[in-house]
Amino acid sequence: MADSAKSLGQQAEESLEQVAEAVRKRFDELIEGRFSDLIREGRFADPGDFGTDQGHPAGQHQRR
Repeated sequence: MADSAKSLGQQAEESLEQVAEAVRKRFDELIEGRFSDLIREGRFADPGDFGTDQGHPAGQHQRR
């Protein structure tokens, strides 16, 4: 009886590990896609980051 319970417990643990791995993989796929989409849409860009280099506010020039 103890052997069958131990075997059943090991099978359940392996099954849960497989489910957890599948969930992690799917979660990573979802997050990767959404995060990449957000970057492509420019959601993380500063308002002045579009177009040519606008790293300095208007009227300020970089000293050399």
